[in-house]
Amino acid sequence: MKTCSEKFIFESNKEWEPAGEGVTRQIMGYDGQVMLVKVQFTQGAQGYAHAHYHTQTTYVASGKFEFTVDGETRVVEAGDGIYIAPDVEHGCKCLEAGILIDCFSPMRADFIGK
Repeated sequence: MKTCSEKFIFESNKEWEPAGEGVTRQIMGYDGQVMLVKVQFTQGAQGYAHAHYHTQTTYVASGKFEFTVDGETRVVEAGDGIYIAPDVEHGCKCLEAGILIDCFSPMRADFIGK
């Protein structure tokens, strides 16, 4: 498995990968310690509840989302951020189409090669 991305990743040269119904993603850079992922949601699409051992921070670049993290539900919109500790269940529903920027540590090896 390749353990790091190219130095420069251009959106125009990077295909969106399917990541669920109404959800696509672009991996925008990574090495073994960190990964940056852009995730696009259509209105009504869901990021179903799940947990993983990675620390995750999410920045809402556009749109509006209802996030549940460790049993607490809040509505977030462009400019807001979310911190998700390792092994904590989380998920979201897209209320208005938008883009999330996810940062994972360590990198999500399960996203590579898909």
